Amino acid sequence: MTGPREPAPFDAHRDVVRAEWIDHNHHMNMGYYLVVFDLATDAWFRHIGLDDGHRAAREVTTFCLEAHVTYHREVVEGDRLRFTTRLLGWDAKRIHYFHEMYHADLGYLAATNELMSLHVSLADRRAAPMAPEIQARLAAIQAAHDALPRAPQVGRRIGLGAAPTTR
Repeated sequence: MTGPREPAPFDAHRDVVRAEWIDHNHHMNMGYYLVVFDLATDAWFRHIGLDDGHRAAREVTTFCLEAHVTYHREVVEGDRLRFTTRLLGWDAKRIHYFHEMYHADLGYLAATNELMSLHVSLADRRAAPMAPEIQARLAAIQAAHDALPRAPQVGRRIGLGAAPTTR
């Protein structure tokens, strides 16, 4: 007998652009993209099993090692947001995942967020392996998410390319 099928991608987090997130350009300020993506990460970690109860019982947490955001279209106060998340890879101590933020009503891609998180023991605040049940959960999710196409924003670097020579 098999368990419930994993959603691919994970598609559960919803939010609304709040008035305090709006900047002088009358759209969501770039700093609040990280805030709302962090709320999507909380939902994703609950789905994985890294929820408050697990963290408290095991005296563990996660730290963000790296985050990349791409901005595609504006969102403004009152816009409803929908987030999808896909697992890109993992090992015993790290989780590599990717969020997409969509305008929930109009359907366009507003932004993406690629992250690498580290699993940490609170006893010494050093990297520690995830519990076997979390690793098993990640393996099941990875099997479902491996069938998804790779988003073009994954693995992007920032830069201007080759610098022109000046004389």
